[in-house]
Amino acid sequence: MKRIAAVFPGQGSQGVGMGVDVATHVPAARELFERAARVLGYDLLALVREGPEETLRETQYSQPAIFTTNVALFAASGVAAIVSAGHSFAEFCSLVVAGAIAFEDAVHVVDERARAMHEAAQRSAGGMSAVLGLEAERVRPIVKRVHDERGAVLQLANFNSPTQIVLSGDLEALRVAGDALLESGAKRVVPLNVSGAWHSELMRPAVARFAAAVAAMPVSLPRFDVISNVDGRAYRDVETIKINLVRSVTDEVRWHETSEALLRYGLDMVVEFGASPVLTGMMRRLPDAPRTLAVSDMHGVLALRDACAQGTAV
Repeated sequence: MKRIAAVFPGQGSQGVGMGVDVATHVPAARELFERAARVLGYDLLALVREGPEETLRETQYSQPAIFTTNVALFAASGVAAIVSAGHSFAEFCSLVVAGAIAFEDAVHVVDERARAMHEAAQRSAGGMSAVLGLEAERVRPIVKRVHDERGAVLQLANFNSPTQIVLSGDLEALRVAGDALLESGAKRVVPLNVSGAWHSELMRPAVARFAAAVAAMPVSLPRFDVISNVDGRAYRDVETIKINLVRSVTDEVRWHETSEALLRYGLDMVVEFGASPVLTGMMRRLPDAPRTLAVSDMHGVLALRDACAQGTAV
């Protein structure tokens, strides 16, 4: 198994207990939690082990926890990737495993991003909802109508697949739009496990603080290709990396385009490193998709090692 893409889930993939077993069994994974704790100023491993869930759901804790867990799972696996992508802020995971950003620098900047977004979320009652079963061209006019009628922030935030679109914005506008979308044929409208309206204009107050942290962060070109979720393209210069990291706070996540870009690498397998796998399910539905494997714990780590040793997927 030689041609592997590593993908990393973002906000909403958190859960109490994530990363604990790999940190228990793999010294390299535990060391990452310890290094993160020194940057953050609190015991991250204790937080993910004990929770509570309500605390871990708050973005100032969930983003550093998700980031560290994702990278720890990758480190525990010991595999090499030829290309990588991360959903939303999890692009930091891809840039770290590809050697573009040092782990401690990424922890610091992810922490700044999370705190800035938490402060922005405190200013407004916002959230996100996944719309299942409708294409973007049918979702967009309904969203625009609700936005115009209510004068509230409401926009398309994530393009996960042609029929899985995530909305972000004001909570009441989300509710009204959700009802209208169900009436228009959506199979389901599912509120997401997040504490704010990520990838919307409600996050605009977070940009200045995060942009300053990104500007000060040392960045180099990755050792292998990292596909940006902002535009679905592989990075070719450092300036674009920094620009897109800042854009990701308020811009749409173009995950479907990112997935299609990954397929062009002639992959043997796509491996998702994260506590609550969602990206592999979307990858499987793509035409001519390679085999996929979700690595969320030690069982997944061992399954991946076996698959690579045998040259087969599981």
